[in-house]
Amino acid sequence: MIVIDASSPTPPYEQLRAQLARQIQDRSLVVGTRLPTIRRLAADLGLAVNTVGRAYRELEDAGLIETRGRAGSFVSAAGEQALEQAHRAARDYASVTSSAGIDPAHALRIVEAALKC
Repeated sequence: MIVIDASSPTPPYEQLRAQLARQIQDRSLVVGTRLPTIRRLAADLGLAVNTVGRAYRELEDAGLIETRGRAGSFVSAAGEQALEQAHRAARDYASVTSSAGIDPAHALRIVEAALKC
């Protein structure tokens, strides 16, 4: 279920992108799942078509979904590969920070700051 908070300082396209990405990464949306059309999802959520289109483009750029022309947009198998790559990077980062003697709480703050960039 996607919920857009109109009072949030986060733009609607980013709320949508983040929620879909989370559902793909936690496998609530499995590889091969067909997503609603941009127009349909925009109507369902009360958003502009361009807002949903931007979220879909960003998900596609990240490799989480793929658009197959008139067939629609689907959860991509590349998303699984991206998730595994992120897990490997996280394990490597944990190893580096641990061997450098960096406190885990500080290491998490470093990641949080990097994600905001």
